Amino acid sequence: MPEIAVQLFWTAFSFFLGALPFSVWVGRWGADRDIREVGDKNPGATNVLRSAGFLWFTLAMMLDISKAAAPIGLAYHVFEWDGWPMWLIAMAPVLGHAFSPFLGWRGGKAVATAFGAWIGLSIWSVPLVALLAIIFWFAVISVSGWAVVMALLTILAYLVFFQPEPLFIAVIAGQLALLSYTHRADLGRKPQLRFLKRRSTPEP
Repeated sequence: MPEIAVQLFWTAFSFFLGALPFSVWVGRWGADRDIREVGDKNPGATNVLRSAGFLWFTLAMMLDISKAAAPIGLAYHVFEWDGWPMWLIAMAPVLGHAFSPFLGWRGGKAVATAFGAWIGLSIWSVPLVALLAIIFWFAVISVSGWAVVMALLTILAYLVFFQPEPLFIAVIAGQLALLSYTHRADLGRKPQLRFLKRRSTPEP
């Protein structure tokens, strides 16, 4: 079989893995309820935390990360694919999570799966930057969608200056576009710094 056919099959397989709604299933196992009826109605790990607690949340988060990290890591580090086929493979699980056929072509916001994609691509360097950026921006900005976008822009800046690999920059650009879409409701709100929000709250 030609290599391009194998790569396209792997792209479809990666999309299928990304589409598996682990958080929804874990929520049913842990809390016996549909997490899409909780919180922001998002089929993601945060609503597992709200419904079933920290241990089930951890399981859901690890599964959502791993379903991207595993196929991407194999493709990039074992099969040593690169270029646009590798870009498709890197984007496929994130797209699958956001547009899952198991959920009527709807899905989650794909933050954990996007993080898993970077574990697959770079093992630890970009995930470390991503984790620090997420912690920082969620501590600074009160609207989660804006915090996610700022974290992605921080990763983009890091890649441009320290790891200017064309594939990596193409992947972060694709993730920025996709996660801006999945967080579009948040991005329609005005971002606010948390310390300004606290200062503007009147004292009792």
